[in-house]
Amino acid sequence: MTVYGFHASHEQVPPGDLLNAVVHAEEAGFTAAMCSDHFSPWSARQGESGFAWSWLGAALQATGRVPFGVVNAPGQRYHPAVIAQAIGSLGAMFPGRFWAALGSGEASNEHITGDRWPRKDVRNARLRECVDIIRALLRGEEVSHDGLVTVDRAKLWTRPESVPPLFGAACSEATAAWCADWADGLITVNAPHEQLRRIADAYRSAGGTGPLYLQAHLSWAPSDDEARALAHDQWRTNVHGPPASWDLDTAELFDVVSEHVSDEQVADSVRISADLGQHAAWLQEYADLGFDAVMLHHVGQEQEAFIDAFGAKVLPRLDVTEPPPAVAETAPAAQAAPVARTAPEEVSR
Repeated sequence: MTVYGFHASHEQVPPGDLLNAVVHAEEAGFTAAMCSDHFSPWSARQGESGFAWSWLGAALQATGRVPFGVVNAPGQRYHPAVIAQAIGSLGAMFPGRFWAALGSGEASNEHITGDRWPRKDVRNARLRECVDIIRALLRGEEVSHDGLVTVDRAKLWTRPESVPPLFGAACSEATAAWCADWADGLITVNAPHEQLRRIADAYRSAGGTGPLYLQAHLSWAPSDDEARALAHDQWRTNVHGPPASWDLDTAELFDVVSEHVSDEQVADSVRISADLGQHAAWLQEYADLGFDAVMLHHVGQEQEAFIDAFGAKVLPRLDVTEPPPAVAETAPAAQAAPVARTAPEEVSR
């Protein structure tokens, strides 16, 4: 059985409305939630970008039992010691209800520091340093580290009894295999089934034993034409793969390069239909591929009608289950000391 959760898109919805939406989603039958962590939206039309970490505290408090996750990029915009403190505090306040996925980030969010945007191989190595630093701090160690990031005698004084899981974010087989060395689980985004199967197999074949999560982009409206128009308006800037998605650094640039993206191109990245039965069938296919959790991201800015429709007509058709507590199992590299390691080309957030 698969967990079906609600994805909160900070790039598209004001944080107060998003808080109301996640409470509504829990009431409608969604049994998990996650959110993005952006400084900039993907398009000026999306027009929002609330701060994920303050919102997460409010959302965990406002909901009764739903576990939450966030996809974060430590290393440039965020110092890894600060992320370790944020993870530790949420884990202490809401035991068993929080997890974080870590990736190497995008220039659109990270360039704000004024530091140069590193090559991809450098960003990958920096991410691995950050992972090991965060793990060491969550274990209660005092950490000093000199590498692609610098840490001076950091120690977490507030820590959770059980360490929240650290997932890896992967969109390729090479990245999925690399994540198996350090991650408590893997999260990816919807793609053709064969590609998803190869990503999952790469993680498992490399020794990954944690759960597999999927973020599924979808567009629903009362008619197919409305669903297509909504997806094209809100998500056509998100059809670009690496390196464009990594290296474009403003919402305005994403809009320029997406000016001539067609409805058909958007449909390659977003499940678009007015038919709720079709959406249920698509979601069941993801479960059949072996995903332990599927996080539903309706790419529209208005979430209430989507939550009502899917709560009433889609979730009852699926084998929805309660998620296990978000407590990390021992990962292959969980005890590693902070050290820079090489990684494959694709690690994104």
